[in-house]
Amino acid sequence: MATRDEINKAIGAHGMWKTRLSQAIETGRTDMSVDAVRVDNQCAFGKWLYGSTLNEQDKNSVHYREVRALHAEFHKTAAKVLEYAMAGKKQEALQLMAIEGDFAKISSKLTASMSAWSKGLAA
Repeated sequence: MATRDEINKAIGAHGMWKTRLSQAIETGRTDMSVDAVRVDNQCAFGKWLYGSTLNEQDKNSVHYREVRALHAEFHKTAAKVLEYAMAGKKQEALQLMAIEGDFAKISSKLTASMSAWSKGLAA
């Protein structure tokens, strides 16, 4: 069953990605691999999202399907930022991270979608 706690933890955890990616852009170093970042089912939220604790009703909900799609896109975009950062393409990475950049847009959509899902859950 979907829980507010799991979703709220994920909102916070995904907010930390901006910091980690910004550090990678600035330093040109990271402890993450681009391929690992691209995968959307290995972070704590992804494991929960794809795991067995959610029931069929949860997995068939509009909120779940939207969050799952946005979460996958979030990871693809984060991987692209990291790829640019590790290739020394700082400006390209910064453009993705900018307010109108792809990372900022998908991050905002994902957060809004997770919040809507959380609000729609029973207390």
